[in-house]
Amino acid sequence: MTSPPRPVPAPGPMAVDFEERVDFRRLREYRLSRARRAMDDSELGALLCFDVNNIRYLTSTMIGEWARDKVARYALLPRSGDPFVWDFGSAAQHHRLYAPWLRPENSRAGMLGLRGSIAPEAGLLRSAVAEIKGLLADAGLDGAPVGVDIAEPPMLFELARQGVDVRDGQQVMLDARQIKSPDEIALLNTAAAMVDGVYHELAAALRPGVRENELVALVNRRLYELGSDDVEAVNAVSGERCNPHPHNFSDRLIRPGDQAFFDIIQSFNGYRTCYYRTFGVGRATPAQRDAYTRAREWIDAAIELVEPGVTTDQIARVWPAAHEFGFPDEMAAFGLQFGHGLGLALHERPVISRLNSLEHPVELREGMVFALETYCPAADGFSAARIEEEIVVTAGGHQVITLFPAEELFVANEY
Repeated sequence: MTSPPRPVPAPGPMAVDFEERVDFRRLREYRLSRARRAMDDSELGALLCFDVNNIRYLTSTMIGEWARDKVARYALLPRSGDPFVWDFGSAAQHHRLYAPWLRPENSRAGMLGLRGSIAPEAGLLRSAVAEIKGLLADAGLDGAPVGVDIAEPPMLFELARQGVDVRDGQQVMLDARQIKSPDEIALLNTAAAMVDGVYHELAAALRPGVRENELVALVNRRLYELGSDDVEAVNAVSGERCNPHPHNFSDRLIRPGDQAFFDIIQSFNGYRTCYYRTFGVGRATPAQRDAYTRAREWIDAAIELVEPGVTTDQIARVWPAAHEFGFPDEMAAFGLQFGHGLGLALHERPVISRLNSLEHPVELREGMVFALETYCPAADGFSAARIEEEIVVTAGGHQVITLFPAEELFVANEY
């Protein structure tokens, strides 16, 4: 008799001596090797990254979520050399002490101007590009194309002024990041397990008289207690706010009979969740239950297809077209019947939607991890159901790693 596949592991967040859990040395080596392989398959001589997710993937350094929108940190990976990272001066010193996988001389102080707060005329960009060009020349890559992921216009202008041949590096990095290692999958599953528990507490607290923002506060507090390193966003949407979906939260008071849905976006060691659940509050109407049933049918049809070799257009086709649920076209409905890769970023490959997948399909491969989400407006004109499941593509098919019950509409604190 063939044994059923074992669940994807969700080990405890600590390191222990009695189980092999996440091996961070192996994780670092895997990520760097994936980036090197993707670059080898490209025309690039080097990657120059400003996206903090790519910097973390290449260097395994992160100095806090406050750095995400500063576009101040950057990293360089020459085709045949070790990665360099430029950071706030004291952070670079910290890396030399506590990140021994990086050459000490490759952890450097750097500053580009904090999104223009220091004007380009100050010369920081000019000196940074000159330093990068010097390192490329030392590596025998003078004149080679350099892949850049995201950058401020003044940085791009300066690279061009100094003769650097800039190409699109984000596609190369996303190629590298789309297949997750067992360590990455364990981190993603641990992050999902944290949200499983938070939904249990949220369901207990979901009652009339509580405001959406109070529930957001509960989620944030509990996730940080559990070890989250970033609660990126919590959508809390209830009552008449459910349709159309506003993708936010407010101070609205929850009322008896509301339909309410939540999306919890957070990360554990950088690896993210995107995890919707919908509830009735106290009771549910036939229209609300019907909307939930249809959203469940749509997501189940998509999940059923997931296995290596399936293409994303096949998944997108099982979802209703935009006009079938009240939208004029697929652009207007984008993100409602939707799939997206998960990893160090919230939106990685594959992205699955009728907007892009029908004409540009991507083949599913073992090791991909992504979320599938559906949305169905209710016949009452204002309620709606939203469901999301996170999926790991396995050799034999798939495993769902979001485990809080969602087979039918969950009525919290039922009367």
